[in-house]
Amino acid sequence: MKLASQRSGRDGWLMVVSRDLARCVPATEIAPTMQYALDHWDSVEPDLRQMASDLEAGVGADIQAFDPRQCAAPLPRAYQIADGSAYLNHVELVRRARGAEMPPEFLHDPLMYQAVSDTILGPCDPIPVASESYGIDFEAEIAVIVGDVPMGVAADKAGDYIRLVMLMNDVSLRNLIPAELAKGFGFFQSKPPSAFSPVAATPDALGSAWDGGKVNLPLISTLNGREVGHPDAGVDMQFDFPALIAHAAKTRPLQAGCIIGSGTVSNRDRSRGISCLAEIRMIEKIETGESKTSFMSFGDTIRIEMMDKAGRSVFGAIEQKVVKA
Repeated sequence: MKLASQRSGRDGWLMVVSRDLARCVPATEIAPTMQYALDHWDSVEPDLRQMASDLEAGVGADIQAFDPRQCAAPLPRAYQIADGSAYLNHVELVRRARGAEMPPEFLHDPLMYQAVSDTILGPCDPIPVASESYGIDFEAEIAVIVGDVPMGVAADKAGDYIRLVMLMNDVSLRNLIPAELAKGFGFFQSKPPSAFSPVAATPDALGSAWDGGKVNLPLISTLNGREVGHPDAGVDMQFDFPALIAHAAKTRPLQAGCIIGSGTVSNRDRSRGISCLAEIRMIEKIETGESKTSFMSFGDTIRIEMMDKAGRSVFGAIEQKVVKA
Protein backbone atom coordinates (compact mmCIF):
# COMPACT_ATOMS: atom_id res chain seq x y z
CA MET A 1 0.00 0.00 0.00
CA LYS A 2 1.22 3.47 -0.90
CA LEU A 3 0.02 6.68 0.75
CA ALA A 4 0.52 10.39 0.16
CA SER A 5 -0.70 13.75 1.47
CA GLN A 6 -2.38 16.17 -0.90
CA ARG A 7 -1.28 19.69 -0.08
CA SER A 8 -4.00 21.47 1.92
CA GLY A 9 -3.58 23.64 5.02
CA ARG A 10 -0.99 22.53 7.55
CA ASP A 11 -1.54 18.78 7.47
CA GLY A 12 -2.87 18.02 3.99
CA TRP A 13 -5.39 15.27 3.32
CA LEU A 14 -4.69 11.60 2.91
CA MET A 15 -4.62 9.80 -0.45
CA VAL A 16 -4.12 6.18 -1.43
CA VAL A 17 -1.79 5.91 -4.44
CA SER A 18 -1.57 3.12 -7.01
CA ARG A 19 1.51 0.89 -7.10
CA ASP A 20 2.68 2.50 -10.36
CA LEU A 21 2.17 6.02 -8.94
CA ALA A 22 -0.17 6.88 -11.82
CA ARG A 23 -3.47 7.18 -9.96
CA CYS A 24 -4.78 8.09 -6.53
CA VAL A 25 -8.01 8.34 -4.59
CA PRO A 26 -8.91 10.47 -1.56
CA ALA A 27 -8.96 8.48 1.69
CA THR A 28 -10.49 11.19 3.86
CA GLU A 29 -13.62 9.15 4.64
CA ILE A 30 -11.33 6.62 6.36
CA ALA A 31 -8.63 8.93 7.71
CA PRO A 32 -8.58 12.68 7.07
CA THR A 33 -4.81 13.01 7.44
CA MET A 34 -1.72 10.82 7.55
CA GLN A 35 -1.27 11.53 11.25
CA TYR A 36 -4.84 10.41 11.94
CA ALA A 37 -4.16 7.18 10.07
CA LEU A 38 -1.01 6.56 12.12
CA ASP A 39 -2.82 7.34 15.38
CA HIS A 40 -5.58 4.85 14.51
CA TRP A 41 -3.56 2.40 12.42
CA ASP A 42 -5.06 -0.84 13.68
CA SER A 43 -8.60 0.28 12.91
CA VAL A 44 -8.04 2.11 9.60
CA GLU A 45 -5.36 -0.04 7.94
CA PRO A 46 -7.78 -2.75 6.70
CA ASP A 47 -10.04 -0.15 5.06
CA LEU A 48 -7.07 1.66 3.51
CA ARG A 49 -5.79 -1.63 2.11
CA GLN A 50 -9.20 -2.39 0.65
CA MET A 51 -9.21 1.04 -0.97
CA ALA A 52 -5.75 0.32 -2.39
CA SER A 53 -6.99 -2.99 -3.79
CA ASP A 54 -10.02 -1.29 -5.36
CA LEU A 55 -7.76 1.37 -6.87
CA GLU A 56 -5.59 -1.28 -8.54
CA ALA A 57 -8.75 -2.83 -9.97
CA GLY A 58 -9.98 0.55 -11.21
CA VAL A 59 -12.95 0.54 -8.85
CA GLY A 60 -14.07 3.84 -7.35
CA ALA A 61 -15.72 7.09 -8.35
CA ASP A 62 -13.03 9.49 -7.18
CA ILE A 63 -9.97 8.04 -8.95
CA GLN A 64 -7.74 10.77 -10.35
CA ALA A 65 -4.29 11.18 -11.85
CA PHE A 66 -1.54 11.35 -9.24
CA ASP A 67 0.52 14.54 -9.39
CA PRO A 68 3.51 14.65 -7.02
CA ARG A 69 3.76 18.41 -7.53
CA GLN A 70 0.51 18.74 -5.57
CA CYS A 71 1.87 16.71 -2.66
CA ALA A 72 3.14 17.84 0.67
CA ALA A 73 5.52 15.50 2.45
CA PRO A 74 3.69 12.32 3.55
CA LEU A 75 3.75 13.86 7.02
CA PRO A 76 3.64 17.64 6.44
CA ARG A 77 4.67 18.12 10.06
CA ALA A 78 5.74 15.49 12.54
CA TYR A 79 5.98 15.14 16.29
CA GLN A 80 9.62 14.14 15.94
CA ILE A 81 12.33 13.42 13.38
CA ALA A 82 15.30 11.48 14.73
CA ASP A 83 17.93 11.19 12.02
CA GLY A 84 20.61 8.56 12.41
CA SER A 85 23.88 7.98 10.60
CA ALA A 86 23.83 4.29 9.86
CA TYR A 87 26.30 4.22 6.96
CA LEU A 88 29.74 4.40 8.56
CA ASN A 89 31.54 5.12 5.31
CA HIS A 90 29.73 8.48 5.27
CA VAL A 91 30.49 9.08 8.94
CA GLU A 92 34.18 8.39 8.44
CA LEU A 93 34.54 10.56 5.34
CA VAL A 94 32.66 13.55 6.74
CA ARG A 95 34.50 13.42 10.07
CA ARG A 96 37.82 13.32 8.25
CA ALA A 97 36.70 16.45 6.40
CA ARG A 98 36.50 18.14 9.82
CA GLY A 99 39.83 16.67 10.92
CA ALA A 100 38.14 14.25 13.33
CA GLU A 101 38.78 10.51 13.56
CA MET A 102 35.93 8.03 13.92
CA PRO A 103 35.82 6.67 17.49
CA PRO A 104 35.67 2.85 17.73
CA GLU A 105 32.40 2.98 19.71
CA PHE A 106 30.64 4.23 16.56
CA LEU A 107 30.74 0.60 15.37
CA HIS A 108 28.11 -0.37 17.95
CA ASP A 109 26.56 2.92 19.10
CA PRO A 110 24.80 4.85 16.31
CA LEU A 111 24.88 8.60 15.90
CA MET A 112 21.50 10.34 16.01
CA TYR A 113 20.25 13.91 16.18
CA GLN A 114 16.83 15.53 16.44
CA ALA A 115 15.95 17.25 13.15
CA VAL A 116 13.45 19.97 12.28
CA SER A 117 9.96 18.45 12.44
CA ASP A 118 7.55 21.37 12.72
CA THR A 119 8.49 22.51 9.21
CA ILE A 120 8.88 19.80 6.57
CA LEU A 121 9.38 20.48 2.86
CA GLY A 122 7.30 18.78 0.20
CA PRO A 123 8.99 16.70 -2.51
CA CYS A 124 8.96 19.51 -5.07
CA ASP A 125 9.37 22.48 -2.72
CA PRO A 126 12.40 24.73 -3.21
CA ILE A 127 15.25 24.70 -0.70
CA PRO A 128 15.41 28.27 0.69
CA VAL A 129 18.83 29.36 1.99
CA ALA A 130 19.97 32.84 2.95
CA SER A 131 23.52 32.57 1.60
CA GLU A 132 25.56 30.28 -0.65
CA SER A 133 28.42 30.81 1.78
CA TYR A 134 26.70 28.41 4.19
CA GLY A 135 27.85 25.44 2.09
CA ILE A 136 24.56 24.03 0.78
CA ASP A 137 24.46 20.24 0.49
CA PHE A 138 21.86 17.55 -0.08
CA GLU A 139 21.83 14.20 1.72
CA ALA A 140 19.90 11.34 0.13
CA GLU A 141 18.47 9.01 2.77
CA ILE A 142 15.82 6.41 3.55
CA ALA A 143 13.38 7.07 6.40
CA VAL A 144 10.64 5.16 8.19
CA ILE A 145 7.55 6.30 10.06
CA VAL A 146 6.73 4.33 13.19
CA GLY A 147 3.63 3.66 15.25
CA ASP A 148 3.64 3.98 19.04
CA VAL A 149 6.95 2.49 20.20
CA PRO A 150 7.38 1.58 23.89
CA MET A 151 10.42 2.82 25.76
CA GLY A 152 13.21 0.26 25.91
CA VAL A 153 12.01 -1.82 22.97
CA ALA A 154 14.51 -4.47 21.90
CA ALA A 155 15.98 -4.27 18.40
CA ASP A 156 14.56 -7.67 17.49
CA LYS A 157 11.05 -6.36 18.23
CA ALA A 158 11.43 -2.79 16.97
CA GLY A 159 10.75 -3.66 13.33
CA ASP A 160 7.16 -4.52 14.25
CA TYR A 161 6.48 -0.80 14.73
CA ILE A 162 7.54 0.32 11.25
CA ARG A 163 4.44 1.54 9.43
CA LEU A 164 5.80 3.29 6.33
CA VAL A 165 9.03 3.76 4.36
CA MET A 166 9.97 6.82 2.28
CA LEU A 167 12.91 8.87 0.94
CA MET A 168 14.47 11.88 2.64
CA ASN A 169 16.64 14.83 1.63
CA ASP A 170 18.39 15.93 4.81
CA VAL A 171 19.58 19.38 3.72
CA SER A 172 22.86 20.37 5.39
CA LEU A 173 24.71 23.67 5.59
CA ARG A 174 28.24 22.31 5.74
CA ASN A 175 30.14 25.51 6.46
CA LEU A 176 28.04 26.12 9.59
CA ILE A 177 28.61 22.64 11.02
CA PRO A 178 32.19 22.79 12.40
CA ALA A 179 31.67 25.85 14.60
CA GLU A 180 28.28 24.61 15.74
CA LEU A 181 29.55 21.17 16.75
CA ALA A 182 32.55 22.76 18.45
CA LYS A 183 30.12 24.20 21.00
CA GLY A 184 29.43 20.62 22.08
CA PHE A 185 25.65 20.87 21.84
CA GLY A 186 24.86 19.41 18.41
CA PHE A 187 23.28 20.56 15.14
CA PHE A 188 20.79 23.39 14.98
CA GLN A 189 21.35 26.22 12.49
CA SER A 190 23.32 23.91 10.19
CA LYS A 191 20.33 21.59 9.69
CA PRO A 192 17.37 23.42 8.08
CA PRO A 193 14.09 21.66 7.13
CA SER A 194 14.30 18.35 5.29
CA ALA A 195 12.14 17.12 2.40
CA PHE A 196 10.52 13.73 1.82
CA SER A 197 9.32 11.75 -1.18
CA PRO A 198 5.74 12.26 -2.38
CA VAL A 199 4.79 8.70 -1.44
CA ALA A 200 5.34 6.57 1.65
CA ALA A 201 4.95 2.80 1.26
CA THR A 202 4.15 0.04 3.69
CA PRO A 203 7.09 -2.36 3.98
CA ASP A 204 5.23 -5.17 2.22
CA ALA A 205 4.75 -2.92 -0.83
CA LEU A 206 8.52 -3.09 -1.36
CA GLY A 207 8.38 -6.84 -1.92
CA SER A 208 11.71 -8.65 -1.78
CA ALA A 209 13.57 -5.32 -1.62
CA TRP A 210 12.56 -5.06 2.05
CA ASP A 211 14.36 -7.56 4.28
CA GLY A 212 12.75 -6.48 7.56
CA GLY A 213 15.33 -3.85 8.39
CA LYS A 214 16.57 -2.13 5.25
CA VAL A 215 15.77 -1.45 1.60
CA ASN A 216 17.94 -3.38 -0.84
CA LEU A 217 17.77 -1.05 -3.84
CA PRO A 218 20.01 1.72 -5.24
CA LEU A 219 19.24 5.31 -4.24
CA ILE A 220 19.81 7.60 -7.21
CA SER A 221 20.91 11.24 -6.81
CA THR A 222 20.90 13.48 -9.87
CA LEU A 223 22.34 17.00 -9.62
CA ASN A 224 21.46 19.42 -12.41
CA GLY A 225 20.53 16.53 -14.69
CA ARG A 226 23.71 14.50 -14.06
CA GLU A 227 23.67 11.37 -11.93
CA VAL A 228 26.19 11.69 -9.10
CA GLY A 229 25.43 8.49 -7.21
CA HIS A 230 23.48 5.27 -6.99
CA PRO A 231 24.70 3.53 -3.80
CA ASP A 232 22.78 0.46 -2.68
CA ALA A 233 20.79 1.27 0.46
CA GLY A 234 21.07 -2.34 1.60
CA VAL A 235 24.88 -2.37 1.55
CA ASP A 236 27.24 -1.04 4.26
CA MET A 237 24.35 -0.12 6.59
CA GLN A 238 25.91 -0.73 9.99
CA PHE A 239 22.63 -0.19 11.85
CA ASP A 240 19.36 -1.25 10.27
CA PHE A 241 16.06 0.48 11.06
CA PRO A 242 15.09 -1.77 13.99
CA ALA A 243 18.48 -0.98 15.57
CA LEU A 244 17.96 2.75 15.01
CA ILE A 245 14.44 2.61 16.47
CA ALA A 246 15.69 0.72 19.54
CA HIS A 247 18.43 3.33 19.97
CA ALA A 248 15.93 6.21 19.76
CA ALA A 249 13.55 4.51 22.22
CA LYS A 250 16.17 3.52 24.80
CA THR A 251 15.07 6.15 27.33
CA ARG A 252 11.76 7.41 25.90
CA PRO A 253 8.69 6.12 24.08
CA LEU A 254 8.16 7.21 20.48
CA GLN A 255 4.75 8.47 19.45
CA ALA A 256 2.98 7.35 16.28
CA GLY A 257 4.23 9.56 13.47
CA CYS A 258 7.83 9.75 14.66
CA ILE A 259 10.20 9.66 11.68
CA ILE A 260 13.52 7.80 11.87
CA GLY A 261 16.13 8.62 9.20
CA SER A 262 18.93 6.35 8.06
CA GLY A 263 21.52 9.02 7.48
CA THR A 264 23.22 9.51 4.11
CA VAL A 265 23.26 6.29 2.08
CA SER A 266 26.92 5.54 1.36
CA ASN A 267 28.85 2.58 -0.03
CA ARG A 268 32.55 1.88 0.33
CA ASP A 269 32.55 0.97 -3.35
CA ARG A 270 33.36 4.39 -4.83
CA SER A 271 32.08 3.36 -8.26
CA ARG A 272 28.57 3.68 -6.79
CA GLY A 273 29.02 7.45 -6.44
CA ILE A 274 27.80 9.66 -3.63
CA SER A 275 24.61 10.78 -1.87
CA CYS A 276 26.01 14.12 -0.71
CA LEU A 277 28.64 16.57 -1.93
CA ALA A 278 30.63 16.44 1.30
CA GLU A 279 31.70 12.90 0.44
CA ILE A 280 33.07 13.68 -3.00
CA ARG A 281 34.87 16.73 -1.58
CA MET A 282 36.52 14.53 1.04
CA ILE A 283 37.48 11.90 -1.52
CA GLU A 284 39.02 14.63 -3.66
CA LYS A 285 40.97 15.90 -0.67
CA ILE A 286 42.25 12.41 0.14
CA GLU A 287 43.27 11.73 -3.45
CA THR A 288 44.57 15.14 -4.55
CA GLY A 289 44.99 17.15 -1.36
CA GLU A 290 42.26 19.60 -2.35
CA SER A 291 38.46 19.64 -2.46
CA LYS A 292 37.48 20.81 -5.93
CA THR A 293 33.72 20.20 -6.11
CA SER A 294 31.66 23.16 -4.99
CA PHE A 295 28.63 22.94 -2.75
CA MET A 296 25.23 23.78 -4.25
CA SER A 297 24.42 27.21 -5.62
CA PHE A 298 21.18 29.12 -6.12
CA GLY A 299 19.42 27.62 -9.14
CA ASP A 300 20.86 24.12 -8.69
CA THR A 301 18.36 21.22 -8.73
CA ILE A 302 18.72 17.94 -6.86
CA ARG A 303 16.61 14.88 -7.69
CA ILE A 304 16.50 11.85 -5.39
CA GLU A 305 14.68 8.69 -6.47
CA MET A 306 14.66 4.92 -6.01
CA MET A 307 13.76 2.47 -8.77
CA ASP A 308 12.67 -1.12 -8.33
CA LYS A 309 14.29 -3.95 -10.26
CA ALA A 310 11.89 -3.35 -13.15
CA GLY A 311 12.93 0.31 -13.38
CA ARG A 312 9.76 1.73 -11.82
CA SER A 313 9.86 4.56 -9.30
CA VAL A 314 9.06 3.22 -5.84
CA PHE A 315 8.31 6.40 -3.87
CA GLY A 316 8.28 9.07 -6.56
CA ALA A 317 11.05 11.64 -6.73
CA ILE A 318 12.22 14.41 -4.46
CA GLU A 319 13.11 17.20 -6.89
CA GLN A 320 14.12 20.54 -5.40
CA LYS A 321 15.73 23.74 -6.58
CA VAL A 322 17.95 25.82 -4.29
CA VAL A 323 16.63 29.40 -3.99
CA LYS A 324 17.72 32.50 -2.11
CA ALA A 325 15.60 32.93 1.01
